[in-house]
Amino acid sequence: MLKELKEKLKIELLNDLPGESAHNLMMPTVRDDKFVIPTNQAPPTKSAVLVLFYQEGGHIKFPLIQRTTYNGAHSAQVSFPGGKSENSDKNLEHTALREAEEEIGIEPGRVEIIGNLSDIFIWVSNFVVTPVVGFTNQKPEFVKDDVEVDAIIETELYDIINSEKRKEGTILARGKYKIQTPYFDIDNRIVWGATAMILNELSMVVERTGFF
Repeated sequence: MLKELKEKLKIELLNDLPGESAHNLMMPTVRDDKFVIPTNQAPPTKSAVLVLFYQEGGHIKFPLIQRTTYNGAHSAQVSFPGGKSENSDKNLEHTALREAEEEIGIEPGRVEIIGNLSDIFIWVSNFVVTPVVGFTNQKPEFVKDDVEVDAIIETELYDIINSEKRKEGTILARGKYKIQTPYFDIDNRIVWGATAMILNELSMVVERTGFF
């Protein structure tokens, strides 16, 4: 099952990706008037996240994380493991693997990278994020970094295909801004914003493979 998905995705990631059209479907529909989009920012910081597939029993899964609460744009949000590129990183694949090792204990040597999804710009933090797609033949032995990660969410791939997991509602962004937005309901958690946009593109690409 895991091998089949890997081979199908390898091919599909070489084709034209849905990118912006997939991202737009999960964008907020109504923002608080006080939630102002910044302009004239510095060049965005390059970053990467890891979409890591593994098999447990008869299910294909990948890890998401809930970030700890801190004074920042993405406090307590659900995301993929990842972060900004460092000067020592060879490339963005290295960034994604390094961050995943630091945050949830992923061993880079056990991961086979097969390609990337579309870059996405996060204006609230001025990051451009590259989602790196990888596979591991064994379920990872997760080790949570308690400073950055509040919880590891082992997500079933089918959950992002399942229409019942797609909802829309009002959330409180950064603890003070009301936003009406589509989101994924995963593990009884609201997954919205850039992570939901990446998940939506991933779901479209997986559906194109005919895996489900």
